[in-house]
Amino acid sequence: MTDATGVVRTAVIPAAGLGTRFLPATKAVPKEMLPIVDRPAIEYVVAEAAAAGITDVVVVTAKGKDAIEAHFAPDPDLEAALERAGRADELAAVRRSSALADVRYVIQDQPLGLGHAVGVAAEAVGDRPFAVLLPDELHDPALLTTMLRIHGDEGASVVAVMEIDGPEISAYGVVDPEPVGEDLVRVRSIVEKPPAAEAVSNLASVGRYVFDPAIFSCLEQLQPGAGGELQLTDAIQGLLATHTVLAAVVRTRRFDVGRKIDALRAVVELTLERDDLAPEFREILSEVVRRHGIT
Repeated sequence: MTDATGVVRTAVIPAAGLGTRFLPATKAVPKEMLPIVDRPAIEYVVAEAAAAGITDVVVVTAKGKDAIEAHFAPDPDLEAALERAGRADELAAVRRSSALADVRYVIQDQPLGLGHAVGVAAEAVGDRPFAVLLPDELHDPALLTTMLRIHGDEGASVVAVMEIDGPEISAYGVVDPEPVGEDLVRVRSIVEKPPAAEAVSNLASVGRYVFDPAIFSCLEQLQPGAGGELQLTDAIQGLLATHTVLAAVVRTRRFDVGRKIDALRAVVELTLERDDLAPEFREILSEVVRRHGIT
């Protein structure tokens, strides 16, 4: 939703994926609920949205992912038990997760692609600008705050892009940029997963977007694209026919926790930022490094 001043207050989090890269863990546990230290990945994303001023979160989910809804719902019995036991820190953490935002849920019945998943949220979002946050990525909240400011100043949709060189660029949507300011470009076109040799730039879209509601009309017209799926990138290309789309170049930290190695890196780095865990964890890391002869 938007408030009276036109500020974006709604975010869509597509969380209906199967999480096959983390099998067998995700056979029974939604990938979005896998812990990064002691919080599920999706909580970091909802907290990021809340830090940027988002108050209303629509999670696009699938059957069998009830754990996500349970996580963000109050649990009076657990809270009472923690209160009786005098476990104030744990009680605060439990209550924090259910107080971050007003979290609602819609079901994606078939895994037809990211474009389809965002389109499923159309009724819940309504005729208002909104953000999209992919739960496989953890970003500094400053990024979304910047994107929302750009949207407010320019009245344009905004996508986040990163500089990615080499063959890896073929795993992303790639923009043809026209520079308009520091770390800001106008998107002339965007192509999903081009061969690396055909990529028109090294600017790849990553999992943060702010959209004009006109994107929903583009999503309704989608035909299967790369991988046989309904691609959000193709809807953005359609939006360019009638609307300005800007791209904010990401310079802040990003963890792609949909990849095992990056999820491990996120655990290490975020643990080292915790006052309660970092001192002992540093000792453990030093011991492991010595034992394995790592220099």
